[in-house]
Amino acid sequence: MATEKKKFQTPEEYLSSLPNSSQAVLRQVRKVIREAVPDAEEVISYNIPAFKTSGWVFYYSAYTNHFSLSCPPPFTVFEKFKKELSPYKLSKSTVQFPYDKPFPGKLIADLAKFRAKEMKQSKK
Repeated sequence: MATEKKKFQTPEEYLSSLPNSSQAVLRQVRKVIREAVPDAEEVISYNIPAFKTSGWVFYYSAYTNHFSLSCPPPFTVFEKFKKELSPYKLSKSTVQFPYDKPFPGKLIADLAKFRAKEMKQSKK
């Protein structure tokens, strides 16, 4: 019998469903993005937490060995921070941060600020 995947209604519900170690890291991610982009609204989209302002800032999610930040186009943020992101696994729309590496709080804040600014400018 297949089990149905839980549909999360709130970011808190998503975070509470995670193992304690992943939950602690994602709560840090959440705090860093909230501080970097205080006017961003936190929502559930595609069944994971996300921040949006004038557009999507980032989705964030937990996996077994890493957490990810992802975003829809434009992907300029990953191009702009290519050098800083070089130690991490990067695709066109997602960066993976391993749990066994130091938490990149400043980098996440810089990415979020850049992305929020880009979204605001694209709406003008």
